[in-house]
Amino acid sequence: MLAIFVAFATLPLWIKGIGLYPYLGVEVMIWIVYALGFNLLLGYAGLPSFGHGAYFGIGAYAFGLAQLLLGAGLWASLGAALAAGAIAGAVVGLFISHRRGIYYALLTIAFGQIFWFVAIKWHSVTRGEDGLLNIKRMPADFGFASFEIQKLEHLYYFCFAIFVVAVLFLWRLVHSPFGRVLAAIKQNETRARFVGYNVWLYKWTAFTLSTLVAGVAGGLFALAQQSAYPNVMSLHQSGFVVMMVLVGGGLVSFWGPVLGAVLFFIARDLLGAYTEAWLLWYGLLFMLIVLFKPEGLAGMLRRGPVRSQTAA
Repeated sequence: MLAIFVAFATLPLWIKGIGLYPYLGVEVMIWIVYALGFNLLLGYAGLPSFGHGAYFGIGAYAFGLAQLLLGAGLWASLGAALAAGAIAGAVVGLFISHRRGIYYALLTIAFGQIFWFVAIKWHSVTRGEDGLLNIKRMPADFGFASFEIQKLEHLYYFCFAIFVVAVLFLWRLVHSPFGRVLAAIKQNETRARFVGYNVWLYKWTAFTLSTLVAGVAGGLFALAQQSAYPNVMSLHQSGFVVMMVLVGGGLVSFWGPVLGAVLFFIARDLLGAYTEAWLLWYGLLFMLIVLFKPEGLAGMLRRGPVRSQTAA
């Protein structure tokens, strides 16, 4: 954890030296928060949500609408993004938490597509396919001091602060008794129910917390992009976070989504510089890992030292 925090804290100092750009760090941190929240469902509870982009987009729209319609400040807008993601997830969770397996996954896709369709068609609120534009980067007011985040460097460290809080929150959550119950539900839902746990409530809570984190990530995305648009709610965008988690090894490690998000954006920028079909090659990598190394990058890195010790 400390190594990751140090790497991102110093990123603006060295990222240009390796041929990349500082804004990439903002994108990566936002998607890491999003992916870690998603992994609470997929990696720890074993609940496949394939329409999760809807809550990321809802958070982005809530952030923009709170500012453009209500004149809310930065913290109120982020609070609106958090609340909107959590409320949407809580409502959807009421309908899907009694399901499991493929039925659970299909319902998450259905609700995700409903939200995406509403974002496309509700022009008076969402501006349709054009989205919300001219979202401002408002100052971060702490009462005793106020900091401008218009400049990229200031925005980066504001996002870094939220990133640290989100990582610490999710780390503590998955290592709490609540996280251990989720692991039990993933292993055997029927046995967890027989032991006496309210499985439905745990699944609903996990889904709501995951969408809450997605809403926060969406709010940061709207702040960074200074816009919110329905494309981030589409099914293929929802698939990106699934690929990040599985490629990174979220099924076996808390840090898997971090590796997956970093690899995704490096692949996008490096492969994208040579071919427009970069996603094809990334998709092939995803298929190979799922077929032959389902534990992902984190699993391979974890097994490396074990094999070396065994050989020694």
